[in-house]
Amino acid sequence: MDSVGVDMAEETTEVVGEAENPQGEGGERFPDMGRVVDASDFLMHVVETGGAVVFALLFGIGLIDLVVLIVESVRTGAISDPAVVVTFVDRGLLLFIIAEVYQTVVAYVRGQSPRRILRLVIFTGLIAIIRKVIVFRTEVYGSKIEALTVAGTYALLLLGLGAVMLIDQRAGLFEE
Repeated sequence: MDSVGVDMAEETTEVVGEAENPQGEGGERFPDMGRVVDASDFLMHVVETGGAVVFALLFGIGLIDLVVLIVESVRTGAISDPAVVVTFVDRGLLLFIIAEVYQTVVAYVRGQSPRRILRLVIFTGLIAIIRKVIVFRTEVYGSKIEALTVAGTYALLLLGLGAVMLIDQRAGLFEE
């Protein structure tokens, strides 16, 4: 009975030893992959955080640009032009999209729940589609059919994202 226990312990030790210290065909040792994975994970975390910083800077630059645009429009009197106001709304919604993408990146970097991240992505999609709908102009397209196709696509995307949000609210699908 003791010899069986000793044989099993030796066999287990040999297997673990081989797994911990893998060797190539020529007997050379491979680097500890745990360290390599840890280093690549750290590098990825740094890059993701850098992405968040870039989005924060974009938001700041965009906000300054919007304020300058509004001040210029007030000075020149163009503020009363509906097309100029639509431009303000368009740029403001673009800032919201940047803010939502920033929040998504930060949530991902912080390791928040995938459900929270998905909710942020859905909010970003809704804002993006609403922005497209607000600035939609049929005269930009070559034909009425083309404009109708684009409008229909926007409507389907808006309905789809809205349905997911409704399911989330009613069923608590994405509750954290």
